[in-house]
Amino acid sequence: MTMLAHTGSPFKPARNPSTGRAATGTANARPAMTRRFGLFALKVLIAGGAVAGVIALKAAFYFSRFSC
Repeated sequence: MTMLAHTGSPFKPARNPSTGRAATGTANARPAMTRRFGLFALKVLIAGGAVAGVIALKAAFYFSRFSC
């Protein structure tokens, strides 16, 4: 429990181990993460467009047979 408790002065901020060398790693990872998210979103949109296209073709075929 002592590892989780803040043992410093109440007016002194807690020591943050993530500042320092690790902070530059997140700055470098952000463009890669954005690119990965963009590619995922593009894949989802392409897949949705393909499904919509198949549905439209099936509907066109059905209505062409239904109207005659």
